[in-house]
Amino acid sequence: MKFKTNIKCDGCIATVTPILDQAVGAGNWSVDLSSPWRLLTISQIEISPEVIKTGLATVGYQADEIKGQE
Repeated sequence: MKFKTNIKCDGCIATVTPILDQAVGAGNWSVDLSSPWRLLTISQIEISPEVIKTGLATVGYQADEIKGQE
């Protein structure tokens, strides 16, 4: 599952780490800061995209699911 986000830097990643680790587990997500979309990839976990969106929103970030990407 992939999301376009507004995560911009290592400080942002530090902020979202507790949320994402709790939702999908440490090591099951990554953010590509070199991508213009700041691509968040969730791997090996089946979870509702709404859980990710809501979790990130609680700490001030947006995530829009990119459909059709594996």
